Amino acid sequence: MDILKLLSETFFDWNAIWAVVPKMFAVGLPNTLVLAISSGVIGTVLGMLLALMGISRNAAARWVARIYTDVFRGLPPILTILAIGLGFGPIYRQLTGSTSPYPMAIAALSLMSAAYIGEIFRSGIQSVDKGQLEATRALGFGYGPAMRLVVVPQGVRRVLPALVNQFIALIKESSLVFMLGLIASEREIFQIGKDAASNSGNLSPYVAAAVFYLAMTVPLTHFVNWIDRRLRSGRPEKKQPDEAAAVVGKGAQA
Repeated sequence: MDILKLLSETFFDWNAIWAVVPKMFAVGLPNTLVLAISSGVIGTVLGMLLALMGISRNAAARWVARIYTDVFRGLPPILTILAIGLGFGPIYRQLTGSTSPYPMAIAALSLMSAAYIGEIFRSGIQSVDKGQLEATRALGFGYGPAMRLVVVPQGVRRVLPALVNQFIALIKESSLVFMLGLIASEREIFQIGKDAASNSGNLSPYVAAAVFYLAMTVPLTHFVNWIDRRLRSGRPEKKQPDEAAAVVGKGAQA
């Protein structure tokens, strides 16, 4: 019983949890979403560019995309964030006069996500049957318009679940930007929990942070599963009016 009491006091001190929840709602949650959404949008644009370079007929473009992908997928996220945030941060501050580490944090997260999203897009595009491209070319479309109007949209549709999974990863990786040093108004969920835990000597604020992350990622995970099932099975067929009337008639006879 002493062990259970110790665990309860360590992780489930409700006073410590409720004390930190308002700040997580007002400051941490918006900042986390800004980091995740901004880097997700930029990473998606860069990822599509990398995917097109990766399937390009130009050998140099393919090599550039391959090297970029290997580097940013091979490095630990924390190392990338520190290298870009601390390495290019002074240059950014000198050019803009801003002391906020957010732009560098978003840049680091975007560059990392672009490497993964590029591979997701590339695999999706290459999974489209070659006959689609050949048929479009036979109709008189050039290679570029055929890819842009027919092949790429089909490939993107096939990888929507993987893209949502990557966004979930960005939400979690945004917790690493605390290494760059954030002022009070810029702190995301993890940093707020970390500060509260350090001040109180209790781990309950980390539990509060965990609940916030789970509240964002678990629904998205189920959304991914729903998209995946929908893409595999397609939309349910609508019954024709005569078929629906026949079903109603059978029910009335029964």
